Amino acid sequence: MKRTVPRRVLLSLAGLTAASLTLSACVGGAAGSTGSAGATTLHLVGFAVPKEANNAIQAKFAQTPAGQGTVWQESYGASGDQSRAVVNGLAADYVNFSLEGDVTRLVDAGLVDPSWNTGPTKGIVADSVVVLVVAKGNPHNIRGWADLIRPGIRIITPNPASSGSARWNILAAYQQVISQGGTEAQAEQYLASFFGNVVALPGSGRDASNAFLQGTADVLISYENEAILARQSGEDFEYIVPEDTLLIENPGAVTKNANPRASDYLNFVLSSEGQVEFARKGFRPVTPGVPLPEVAGANDPAAPFPKPARLSTVNDNLGGWSAVNKKFFADSTGLVPRIQQQTGRTR
Repeated sequence: MKRTVPRRVLLSLAGLTAASLTLSACVGGAAGSTGSAGATTLHLVGFAVPKEANNAIQAKFAQTPAGQGTVWQESYGASGDQSRAVVNGLAADYVNFSLEGDVTRLVDAGLVDPSWNTGPTKGIVADSVVVLVVAKGNPHNIRGWADLIRPGIRIITPNPASSGSARWNILAAYQQVISQGGTEAQAEQYLASFFGNVVALPGSGRDASNAFLQGTADVLISYENEAILARQSGEDFEYIVPEDTLLIENPGAVTKNANPRASDYLNFVLSSEGQVEFARKGFRPVTPGVPLPEVAGANDPAAPFPKPARLSTVNDNLGGWSAVNKKFFADSTGLVPRIQQQTGRTR
């Protein structure tokens, strides 16, 4: 049964798209310029999901001495596409991507210093976990990963060819088999069954959320923060934090030619005040000791970020992104493109 998306959510999503397109068109030229009136323009290029959190942090940053007079020009879209756009000339002072590899691409292009990930948080500005989103009342009684490969269950997840969130989702689906004592062959078989139930592979995590809200599937594989944000916007669905899931680690970095104020902004992002704004939008803070606010839209607003029974990470359990990209996502030899071809789920 098709669910109607509240008008305010559609307007919000439409506004996001329009803003991204408009700002992408006007961010050419040198990054980090200072206007004639003394305002400093910083260019932010990022993946779509953290836009609202970034905007909240920018507003707080503007209230500090370091942030006064900052004007933002932003471009948002699928993480890999955004990373490639910066390599191809899109102006950027600060980048906020879904995957470490999308920053590494800029390092390889000489646009970001190789030391970008040597700080206390290793270049990560926000965390989340992979969750399962279902309709109100959970009509298909989906409780965990095993339920997703039942016959007739319709899954939406973004396309791993373009979306960083898709890669987190697919790795979570694979690794949950291993974390429960399964073999790599069993994990591969699970992915084949999983993709067999996929009915849509939108281009980004935000596009996937929008498609699910229109009632085209039974379960959406998503970020915890994306589920919380949608519920803050008025959506009435449920989300499940599986007992076995994957820690999502989203990086942020300053480019080499950035205005120095971009470094001030990154420092603010990692401060307690910046991390609280991330938490308000459903992200898990990366800076230790941040006092958690009550988070509207969470399953338990007073205790918004439950600890999964088994939480895997890319570095600790999957060998790091270099190994992951080669094994899972290489165009001609990767496990995921091969399974997508076998199941006919390539777009």
